[in-house]
Formats: sequence, C-alpha cells, structure tokens
Amino acid sequence: MTTEPSATGRVVLLTASHRVAPGLLSWPAWHTLRTADRVLCADGAHPQLPYLREAGVAVEIAAPTAREVVDACADGASVVVLASGEGESALTDGLARIAGSGRESMPDLELLPGSYDLPGARLLDLVQVMDRIRAECPWSSTQTHQGLAKYGIEEAYELVEAIEDGDRDELREELGDVLLQVVFHARIAQEDGEEPFSIDDVAATIVDKLIHRHPHVFGDASAETPEDVKAHWLRTKATEKQRTSITEGVPLGQPGLALAAKLASRVRTAGLQVSVPQGEGIGYDLLALTVEAEAAGVDPESALRAAARVYRDAIREAEQTA
Repeated sequence: MTTEPSATGRVVLLTASHRVAPGLLSWPAWHTLRTADRVLCADGAHPQLPYLREAGVAVEIAAPTAREVVDACADGASVVVLASGEGESALTDGLARIAGSGRESMPDLELLPGSYDLPGARLLDLVQVMDRIRAECPWSSTQTHQGLAKYGIEEAYELVEAIEDGDRDELREELGDVLLQVVFHARIAQEDGEEPFSIDDVAATIVDKLIHRHPHVFGDASAETPEDVKAHWLRTKATEKQRTSITEGVPLGQPGLALAAKLASRVRTAGLQVSVPQGEGIGYDLLALTVEAEAAGVDPESALRAAARVYRDAIREAEQTA
C-alpha cells in the first residue's frame, strides 16, 4: 500500500535497476510518480525519463539539497527523487543530519524500489564490463581465440583444484574466472567479419541443447534414474552429431589418464566388447588399470589426483623433518 503524505509531507527516494528495461516499474512506483506534487531528477540523461514523460509525469531536472527538499515538503507536499545510478548519498546524508538535529519536524522518508534485479542480472554487468575492456584495454583489445586458449586450460585446472580443496570462496572465484573465458571468447567472436556470434548466441545454443536433451523435463518423455537420463542424452547426441564411431568427439589432447577413462566409458555405455590392448611397458599397465577403475565406477583421474595430493603432503612433511 502507498502511504499518504503526513502534515509535514513525504520524501520518496525512487530507485530502479539498470539491469531491467527502462519503463518497467512496479505499480506502487507508477502510482507514487503520478500522484506526487513534484518529481526531481539530477541526471538529465536518466534512462527512465523518456518513459516518465510519455506517461505524463512531469520531471524537474534538479539536484536539490536536503534543506531544499525538506522545505519543498511544507504543507504536506509529496516529493519524489528519482535516484541516479550512483545513488543520492549527498541528499540522504543531508536528510539524516537534519533529522538527527531534532530541531524540526521531518517529512516522512521512504525508499521505494521501482524495479528489482532478476536472477542472473549481474551477468549483464559482466557483458558490459567486457565490452569496455575489449574496447579500451591495450592488452585485452589485441587478444585472439588462439592466444587465450592456454588460459582456458589453466582456469579449468584451477577450478578443479578449488573443488578438491573444498574452499567455497576459492570455488566462487574460480567459477568466475572460467565464466570470464566464455564471455571473453564470445566478445572476440562478435568481431569476426565472416561468422560473428555473440554471448547471446552462445547462451541460446546451450539453452536449445539442454531443452532438446531433457525431454523428461521439458517434454513427455520419462526418466526414473540417472542412468535413464544418461542413456537418452547419448542417444540424442549421437543423432544430432551423426557420428559413425563412439570415439568421435573425444578430445585427444586431454591428459592421458582422462582420455583412457573416457574411451572406456564410451565402450561400456555402448555395450561393446573390446579387449584392452596388451603390450609391454607402463603405458599398457596404466591403460588396464584405467579401464578396470572406470568399470568399477571410479574416475581414475580424480583418484590419482587425490593420491598425488597425499603424496605432496608426505613430501612436505619429509622436508620439514629433514
């Protein structure tokens, strides 16, 4: 409910998220704007102004002091201050000082959010910041997909390490670093003269893929177990890619242990009977162990990394006692 101004008036500081399209304000915000005695805004380029004027709301471009605002509320007047993107700290601090003096009656003070951020709204900030960095940073403006490739690998490994460490703060930061790589590559892709695409195209592609591969969520199909979901995912993926071999799409550049485990997983999921190659040397021994681990439901890469971390701790302990 919108309150009526008191005998000493009412001051409303109206805020709006810059991540929401201008003009999309709540009903209390529109009602307050249309019934106010005066609407003030210090920013003549405020994105809401065209929409307010279109709706018949008269806005005065002014940056009043706290004293002026209090005086404007005399005789019960209602004054709305449309906050700029930086906020109105000078005004609010001034109002607080006047109120704190206790020497005069103050108008009612109200903070009214006119719009709120939607989930994921800060991603828009990331895109905007990346646009500016790409345009103005001497280093970022010269980067290419090829030049950034190594950073994608590094950030992925750092993310894995944060997960293994169980450090929540580190995990949040490393997820951000991985996300930056995605946004950075998409921003570079916008500039391609022949086949440009944007971060919106990237998002649209993965959204379409997720919906298509989850008919048990977005369609009429049913899946009772995680295995049902995985089986459907693989069938759909095979149809989409029109692959002639289950080995297609397995990146050969990944670490050897992970590569062997991925191949073993493809063989097991496809129900093929493929004998593990026999040969001399540690490589074949590791391959056999990897296939055995994958069949037992153990990720050999993670298992080896966990063992290696214990080994690292033992090394450090030995160093301290040496």
